[in-house]
Amino acid sequence: MPTEFPTHKQVVIIGGGIIGCSVAYHLTKLGWTDVAIIERKTLTSGTTWHAPGLVGQLRATANITKLAQYTSQLYATLEEETGQATGFVQTGSVAVANNEERFEELKRGASMARVFNLEVDLMSPEEMSKFWPLANMEDVIGGVYLPGDGQTNPVDTTMAMAKGAKMRGAQVFEDTKVTGIIKKDGVAVGVSTDKGDIQAEFVVNCTGMWGRELGKSVGVNIPLHAAEHFYFVTEYFDGLVKGAPTLRDMDGCTYYKEDGGQLCVGAFEPVAKPWGMQGIPEGFNFDTFPTDEEHMMPIFDMAMHRIPKLGSVGINLFLTGPESFTPDDRYILGEAPELRNFFVLGGMNSIGIQSAGGAGKVLAEWIVNGKQPMDLWDVEISRFSPYQGNPQYLHDRTVEGLGLLYAMHWPFYQFKTSRGVRKSPLHDRLERQGACFGEVGGWERANWYAPEGVEAKYEYTYGRQNWFEYSGNEHNAVREHVTLFDQTSFANYIMEGRDAEAVLNQVCANNVSVPIGKMVYTQWLNENGGIEADLTITRIGETKFMVVTAGATEERDFNWLKSHIPADAHVVLTNITSGLVTISLMGPKARDLMTSLTDTDMSNEAFPFATSQEIFMGYAKVRASRITFVGELGWEVYIPAEMAQSVYDVIIEKGKQYNLTHAGYHALNSCRMEKGYRHWGHDITIDDTPLEAGLGFAVSFKKEGGFIGKEALLKQKEEGIKKRMVQFILDDPEPLLYHNEPIWRDDKIVGYITSGMFGHTIGRSIGMGYVNNEEGATLDFVRSGKYEIEVACKRYSASAATQPSYDPKNERIKC
Repeated sequence: MPTEFPTHKQVVIIGGGIIGCSVAYHLTKLGWTDVAIIERKTLTSGTTWHAPGLVGQLRATANITKLAQYTSQLYATLEEETGQATGFVQTGSVAVANNEERFEELKRGASMARVFNLEVDLMSPEEMSKFWPLANMEDVIGGVYLPGDGQTNPVDTTMAMAKGAKMRGAQVFEDTKVTGIIKKDGVAVGVSTDKGDIQAEFVVNCTGMWGRELGKSVGVNIPLHAAEHFYFVTEYFDGLVKGAPTLRDMDGCTYYKEDGGQLCVGAFEPVAKPWGMQGIPEGFNFDTFPTDEEHMMPIFDMAMHRIPKLGSVGINLFLTGPESFTPDDRYILGEAPELRNFFVLGGMNSIGIQSAGGAGKVLAEWIVNGKQPMDLWDVEISRFSPYQGNPQYLHDRTVEGLGLLYAMHWPFYQFKTSRGVRKSPLHDRLERQGACFGEVGGWERANWYAPEGVEAKYEYTYGRQNWFEYSGNEHNAVREHVTLFDQTSFANYIMEGRDAEAVLNQVCANNVSVPIGKMVYTQWLNENGGIEADLTITRIGETKFMVVTAGATEERDFNWLKSHIPADAHVVLTNITSGLVTISLMGPKARDLMTSLTDTDMSNEAFPFATSQEIFMGYAKVRASRITFVGELGWEVYIPAEMAQSVYDVIIEKGKQYNLTHAGYHALNSCRMEKGYRHWGHDITIDDTPLEAGLGFAVSFKKEGGFIGKEALLKQKEEGIKKRMVQFILDDPEPLLYHNEPIWRDDKIVGYITSGMFGHTIGRSIGMGYVNNEEGATLDFVRSGKYEIEVACKRYSASAATQPSYDPKNERIKC
């Protein structure tokens, strides 16, 4: 009997690849069975069908690794649950290194794997040769073996999840084209198809490389772009070990998979070929591209170097198909900020098979429970800015992005393509001062300054990079003199109206019922007490407040605040970021410099810490706020954009007598690490509460009306915390900390470093991270342990402190 086409569903999922089927599978597992998958052609016909089926577990960050682990566990059980074979086998994987820097990267990854109880072993070339006797290991110095990794048949695995969903009531409609999204009052309420309309409570866009255009049709920004991705399969030949682990030669841009006596060779070439710039053909269905032998010849050469016998073996299949990539090589997940109840999961960057299970699970949980189940900032859709939906930007970034999957994942790496999007009005002046720019949120930001005669260019290494000494000098200038930071990338909003104070006090954990000119440091929390944002709010009028937050979270934080404004509230929220330039003047001589620039009394009595005033500087009227993120006396100066250059020029001229130095974000980071200041997205996330993070001082439990998350914090306060933020300082001055290094306490892993940097004042690497203890992360527990931090599979002793190592009494910032 043919299935009658529905007119209403609780959830409509658009796209029948492995991603869409995973969302349906997990929704039905959670009890939501009124679900439909709408597929324009046939299940798996877009990208899924031609995926090589690798299932790795170790990813770049903690939570995305957890999701990959879950995927592997799910695939191991799907056949038993559904009766549909998946072809999943745990063959393991080995990654080889032919130079010390790559081996350092692999060893750091191996250390991170231990945090998540992933089995991992370092291997010699001889040991890896037992798995791959045909591989040339002469230039290999070592490798890493992950026995839990595996491979699966993408089509069969998709069919198993689709079957599991259908067993619990979901429906699948193939050969059905979605012609539009139905929306009402800013909410997605259904889809239009060539077979009729379906009303829905939730709509999920899992259309892969079609996702951007579908989002664009309803004003939703989904930055992804298709690129050609290829692999080939050889004839049968002797010498392959049956069931050998996947071999990854990342410096050779290749991976190798034994497949029933044949060899599958895939590649991530450094210069990729974007595809679909003019749109994807209407009839695209199980299609491939012509072979571009000239483009791939360098890859063939590298493959024959690693597996010499490839030079004498024929090729049975050469496949080039499209996959979608995002600007930062991380997939897109979550509810669209522009359209409520419209969810997105796509842009999988060639890891769709190994990500599908975990990603589908958390998206389903988000839909069912109405909130994120865990910190998903790495992949959250709200991390993107509107400009990143620009097709030309995406095309140019994709040329680089695909190759970066196997390139060295250097600390502080900066993209080379699609740059120069957002520039401070001071950009050219900073460039003349020797600025080496990095990019965050599209902003070109000075990360460090090259002295005269030195090229402002990164030279990457896992050790001390070429800017280490220069940034150290900037760091020392912050501590000893006065420095100028261009922090124009800060996001700035104005909330104004008679209900502004009441709205903000509900959203903020701290109390914003303060006098005009007072600044408030606060967090925005969710109902679980998790930290959604970390920022300052300044009362600049009776009914007017200025919100200052990080540039990376500009869109996310704006939408969070906007979404918590009641419909009947008399309040207007405006993003004024593009209208301001922010110059920070920081250091013990900051007051002297500021005094020379204005007729305003800058004394401690007249201009105390955490206050803000409008002052004259040069010929301009600016806002000066006495605050710091480096642990020194200082002011942030907010200048109308059109006046910024004139004010900057005055500052530079006056600054000569105070030894004013330009400083970049690397120096800002090393200074804030010494002071123990937390950074949202690394040290604090939605999985962390202010009590765990040591930010209880910024919570006002007694303010009238309470705040979002108050009940959760009160409960945690009563029960005690099970993890606590701790600052670690290595005893050895040589190793460098970045993030994800395991924290050992008394020979047991109790957490990992959330952010790390070298502290030039202290002369050691500093790391921050949570110490976990199910019986209670008390101060006594933290202080009684002996600590080591594991760096590249080697442990280094460290001291632990719950107070900042630099100026713990805040004497320097409040003088």
